Amino acid sequence: MIRHCHRNLDSGDVQRRVLQSLRRLMPIDAAFFATADPETLLFTGASSEEPLIESAPLFLHNEFGCQDVNKFTALATSARHVASLDHATGGDRLSSARYRDIMRPLGLGDELRAALVTGSHCWGFLCLHREDHPLGFSAAEAAALARVSPHIAHALRLAVLCARFTSLGETPGPGVVLLTDDFSIVAITPQAEHLLSLLGDGPPTKHPLPVAVHAVAVALVAVEDGASRQLPSARVPTRTGQWLSVHASHLYGTGDAHIAVVLEPTEIRASAPLMLAACGLSRREAEVATLVLRGTSTRAIADALHISEHTVQDHLKAIFDKIGVRSRRDLVGRLLGAAYPDRG
Repeated sequence: MIRHCHRNLDSGDVQRRVLQSLRRLMPIDAAFFATADPETLLFTGASSEEPLIESAPLFLHNEFGCQDVNKFTALATSARHVASLDHATGGDRLSSARYRDIMRPLGLGDELRAALVTGSHCWGFLCLHREDHPLGFSAAEAAALARVSPHIAHALRLAVLCARFTSLGETPGPGVVLLTDDFSIVAITPQAEHLLSLLGDGPPTKHPLPVAVHAVAVALVAVEDGASRQLPSARVPTRTGQWLSVHASHLYGTGDAHIAVVLEPTEIRASAPLMLAACGLSRREAEVATLVLRGTSTRAIADALHISEHTVQDHLKAIFDKIGVRSRRDLVGRLLGAAYPDRG
């Protein structure tokens, strides 16, 4: 599995190969695998196995709108990125709303969750399920997943580099989807229908929404209910390799529509922070690269970051090496022109 994680695979291939390999290490009765925007930690895509599929909206509500143990966002920002339900609850599964309201009715028991983190960025989440039985995931199985999780995160990071930040062509404007409080579609613009079709689920006519759009909408409700402080937005890859920016806001007034979700092609310049993270730059290197993209001189970068010009040059050398370029001009062209190298 680790070998596969260091190849140039798209996220779908990563998910399939990882789950195949994990099933050779431990019994897994169902699995959920999601990619994430490393800045907002919202899902950008997901795959679920039976019997999880029909309950996806319930899991989303639990993740972004309820208090519970082992939230993906909590695992992503904690020192320990892997944990089981049994360990988190001290064996008292019924203390978890996720178990009581969703998993137990599905015949599921313990779960083993992982935030897929490499460096300081989380690129996705994984949840492994067992049938409802007193014996859950062992400490050894949790440790095994913890050992391979950074490699899985690395694979998802490489998958971002494989995606093409290219234009979606001329568009008449952003697409808008209007939703009810239960996230059913009330109205949708033709442009939104087209953009949603690029997410791989085809033009929607009713619930369920693509997981990335649904997650942003649920996160909006969580913000307004005080369950989260994070403004809901995500950069989402399409099945053709381009990227969409998804935002949600609340509507006030009469009628059934209460939530507006806006989808628009991600501007190439706006994608630069994501690409800098995907290239594996350190925080300081990313700061230097961002200033280079703004056309800032070496002296001005040194002044802005309170470092010497010699240190700036050292950072630039490291940046050029990681991204596979030889000059500032090549760096700008690579990051803003979407001509990425073979990272294999």
